[in-house]
Amino acid sequence: MDTPSTDHDRLDFATLTPDSDDPRVAGWLQAVARGFHEGRAGEESEQLWRRYGCRDRPALKGAWIREGEYGASAIPVATFGSFGGTLNTGATEVPLHFVTDVTVAPSHRRRGLLRRMMADDLQSAVEAGRPLAALTVSEGGIYGRFGYGLATWRTEVEVDVTARFKLAGHVDEGRMVVQEPEEMWPVPRDLFAQWHRATRGSLSRPAFYEMLARAEWDWEAQSKDTRLRGAVHLSADGEPDGYVLYRHEGWDRPPTVTVRDLVALTPSAYLSLWQFLAGIDLTERVKYSGPLDDPLPWALTDTHAYRVVKQLDHIWLRVLDVPAALSARPWYADGTVVLDVADAFGHAAGTWRVTSSGGEAKVERVSEPGTVSLDARSLGSLYLGGVSVLTLAAAGQVTGPGVEELAAMADGGPVPYSLTSF
Repeated sequence: MDTPSTDHDRLDFATLTPDSDDPRVAGWLQAVARGFHEGRAGEESEQLWRRYGCRDRPALKGAWIREGEYGASAIPVATFGSFGGTLNTGATEVPLHFVTDVTVAPSHRRRGLLRRMMADDLQSAVEAGRPLAALTVSEGGIYGRFGYGLATWRTEVEVDVTARFKLAGHVDEGRMVVQEPEEMWPVPRDLFAQWHRATRGSLSRPAFYEMLARAEWDWEAQSKDTRLRGAVHLSADGEPDGYVLYRHEGWDRPPTVTVRDLVALTPSAYLSLWQFLAGIDLTERVKYSGPLDDPLPWALTDTHAYRVVKQLDHIWLRVLDVPAALSARPWYADGTVVLDVADAFGHAAGTWRVTSSGGEAKVERVSEPGTVSLDARSLGSLYLGGVSVLTLAAAGQVTGPGVEELAAMADGGPVPYSLTSF
C-alpha cells in the first residue's frame, strides 16, 4: 500500500511483497545489493530470492523518488525489510520480529528516512503481537538510538589442523558420512530445529537457509554454489546428530577450509565433526565462526592450535512488550524490582514491577518510582543474559538502589548464542 510522503518532499513510501509483479520489487532487491556493495542481482538470483522470500512473508518497505522528479525509477533510495520468526529465551520460544536489508542511498542520508521506516516497522511488529525485534548490524553506532541493544556475540576462529590437532580422549562411537549438500537436505533443517529448541539465544532460520544449505546459489558469484561440500555425523544408533557444510578455499598457503554451517546436538557429535574437518586432505587450517564458550580449545591437547582472530557482535535485541518479554525469560533468584525504562519510541517506556519466584516472573505496569533505571537499549542487551547487570551498571547504563537485586534475579544461565544471520 502506497503512502504519499508529507515530511519527505519528492518521495513516495510503499510496502511490497516478494510475490508482487510490481517492478519496484526487483528495484528493491537492486537497492539492497547497492547498499551492501554487492553485485547486481541477475534474473536467476531474483527468482530464487522471490521463491524463498515468499515463505517468510516479509514486508519490503521502501522510499522511491516520486514519478516526474529527476532520478525517479523502480530502484528506491531506502529499503527496510522485516518478517516474523521465533527466539529461544532460555525458558521458551517467543515470537520475534526480524529486521533486515536496511539501506539508505548516499544521496538521501540524514533526512530521517531510517527513523521514519524504523518507527513504522516497530509499530507493525507491535500490532503483529511480537514482543521483541532483532537485527544484525554492519555499523555499531546506529541502532542503539532506536532501542536495540547488543545481546549475543560470536568469535572468528582459525584452527591449525596439521599434526598439532589432537583431541584429548575423544572416541567417536558413531560415524561420518560425506554427502552432496542437495542429498543432505532435510537433515540440516531438522537438526537445526532441534538445536534451536534447546539453545538460549537461538533465532529461527528464514527460508533462504535452505537455498544456501542445498548449494543452490552463491550470492557472491551469482551462480550455483559448486564449491560447497557436506558431511553428516551419525550416532551409535545410526541417527543424524550433527552436520557440517564447508568449502575448500583453494591453494593459497596455508590451504584452508571455511565452515559455512555446523550444527551438533551433543558435545560428542561436535568433537567428531571437528575430527572430520581436521582429517580433510590438503588442508592445514579451518576457519570457523563459533560461540564465546566454545569447548573445542579445551578438548585439544595443544590449545595453541586454536586461535581467536576476533570477537564480533551478532544479534541486537529490542524489547517492545515489556510484560510479555520479561515473563518469557528465565529468572535465577526470587526478588522484586521496579524498572524505570526510558524509550524514545514509547514501546517499553514506563515503570514496571518485576517479581520473580521459582524461576518465573510476574511483570506489571505501576506508577511508583523505579528502583532500577535503564533505557530500552540496555534492556535489550540484558534480556538474554549475554552481559550482566553489574557490567552495565559499571558502564553507567543501569543505575539505582535496586541494581544488585536485579543482578541476583536476572544474571545466570548459559551464554546465549545464535547460528542465524540475516
